[in-house]
Amino acid sequence: MKFLRPVFVLLLFGLLSPSVLASSAQSNSCSIKPGRYLGWDSQTVANHWVTLIFVPQLGGRLMQVEFNGHSYLFSNPQFRGKYISPAEAKGDWINYGGDKVWPMPEGSQDEHHWVIQSTAIDDLPYRFETIAQGERCTVRLTGQPDKITGMRIVRTITLGADSPEIRFHAVMENATRHPITWSIQSVSQYDLADPAHPEDFNHDFWAYTPRSANSSFPDGYHVRYGLAEDPAFSTNDDLFRLHWSYFGNEVWLDSTAGWLTIVDKTSRYGMVEHFSFTKSADYPGKTTVIFYKNGPHVQFDKKGIASIRGASPDTTPYYMEAEINSPIVSLAPGESYAFDTTWHPIAIASEPKLVSDPGVVTSALSATSQLGGITLRGDFSVFFPGRLVAVVYNSGGAEISRNELASVDPAQPVQLNTNLPVTSEAHRVALKLLSDSGEDWGTLASAIIETNGTIK
Repeated sequence: MKFLRPVFVLLLFGLLSPSVLASSAQSNSCSIKPGRYLGWDSQTVANHWVTLIFVPQLGGRLMQVEFNGHSYLFSNPQFRGKYISPAEAKGDWINYGGDKVWPMPEGSQDEHHWVIQSTAIDDLPYRFETIAQGERCTVRLTGQPDKITGMRIVRTITLGADSPEIRFHAVMENATRHPITWSIQSVSQYDLADPAHPEDFNHDFWAYTPRSANSSFPDGYHVRYGLAEDPAFSTNDDLFRLHWSYFGNEVWLDSTAGWLTIVDKTSRYGMVEHFSFTKSADYPGKTTVIFYKNGPHVQFDKKGIASIRGASPDTTPYYMEAEINSPIVSLAPGESYAFDTTWHPIAIASEPKLVSDPGVVTSALSATSQLGGITLRGDFSVFFPGRLVAVVYNSGGAEISRNELASVDPAQPVQLNTNLPVTSEAHRVALKLLSDSGEDWGTLASAIIETNGTIK
């Protein structure tokens, strides 16, 4: 096998900016520092791609994620800089915003359902600890035992120095002397206010997750709250789409693919949240992924007359929740259960066609035989920095060449349009992402080589 240099180089959308190139040359390290955020004491974990801002006082919340200068999460202006204890809240839920962990299932019918309210899980201070710092930053947030659910939450979050990847390890502990049965849920509130016009919402914000091929729901999803025929929801090729609109709604999906993707087509940034699906496990309401749209909703008076309530962003702010459920588990006293999720912030401007280990395909890879070589085209977003390499195989599956294309970075979408000088033996091409040290992050996309619409 050998490395070949392509005839034409890879095109990067907008090209890599000098700031991105400069940051790539910086020392590979991350840092953890105390500070202040919106009036709260905070802890900041950062590398040169990502900044994570934690406010341990607010139920251990991750209040903000910033990637390449772009902020993702919602913070409620009503409560900025404030702290309201569960005793002061008197059963009300205090929505500070950010990202947190909740019990599931929700409800008020018995002690095996959690009423959304200010409790130890969601509202008492968590203990913040630095576990590691330097080549990898790891922090731990330890909650207090919750008398209502019987659980205690411990979150460990890791950010490496070599990529924007964020890893979450959420542990549910039985803090009682009797068995408990719960699911835990990752709850992330994304900010939907239009940055240029905060009085309006972002009109080009989307959320995606694959529908299950064997869904328990007739349409592959279930509208649990709000308008069933909400035009915000659509499906195509087994991909569920949510085009955010300002109307209250909650939709449940039993997706088995293990990912959801947020795409802000206005800012051209997005987030991929990964989780592991456990086959034959019991999930709350058979649901793995939930999207909640905050907004006005229909209410009925005593005479049964409908009206719209909450149509002001001052009282009903612009945000959407992306929620991921763990399986429901039973824990004996002293036992614990861990739920892992991973986030990949990326630069992206269109719908995901495929999510692979090293990134997202937004336009499928095509490989067309031309005189003296093949032409590769496609659009992608990568999770890790490194080198994009085209590996060419013959019809027997043997590798015949490797073609290094270009350096790529998560902060820039990749637009591929290049020619490769390969032999007539070439049958299939795979795009691989390699780290600068040669580590294989996996296959981004692959394609059979075609000649005028015919497979070679």
